[in-house]
Amino acid sequence: MAAFFDALNEKHIAFIVEQHMFFTATAPAAGRMNLSPKGMDTFRVLDSNSVAYLDLTGSGNETAAHLREDGDTGRMTIMLCSFDRAPLIMRLYGAGRVVRPEDGEWDSLHARFTPEPGTRQIVVMDIDSVQTSCGYAVPHYEFQGERDTLRRFWEAKPEDATAEYQRENNQVSIDGRPIG
Repeated sequence: MAAFFDALNEKHIAFIVEQHMFFTATAPAAGRMNLSPKGMDTFRVLDSNSVAYLDLTGSGNETAAHLREDGDTGRMTIMLCSFDRAPLIMRLYGAGRVVRPEDGEWDSLHARFTPEPGTRQIVVMDIDSVQTSCGYAVPHYEFQGERDTLRRFWEAKPEDATAEYQRENNQVSIDGRPIG
């Protein structure tokens, strides 16, 4: 049932483009693991061995802390799952890293995304392995639309509110690990 691939192929990329939600997972050497659902139009395939997502400011910043602590490996998993068509689960395994607005590659990466208020960083993952599995027990759900609550929240704030929120709330992980 499960199959492994060294890189994304055209069929994988077509599946990814159709998905409205994805999940990211990271873990420090010790402490809490993090698994986060993500949505909106924030995920991009960069090439057959790398993907990226636009990370928006929210209540925590666990992924950045875990990738920073994990040093050379940056262990990360991204999962996409079909809820509304032929069953399929896809996991991307690899090494993640955070690109911030002050970093040299920010402009070229950010240009691939639709600008969103509250943007914090871009998480890039170099893919080591792609796994597909059946998803036969995953239930059917109907996509009704994006939830625009986060977008409306940041649009209603003054321009400098995002940076202030990040300074006050996104500098350490739940376990006290530094973000950057």
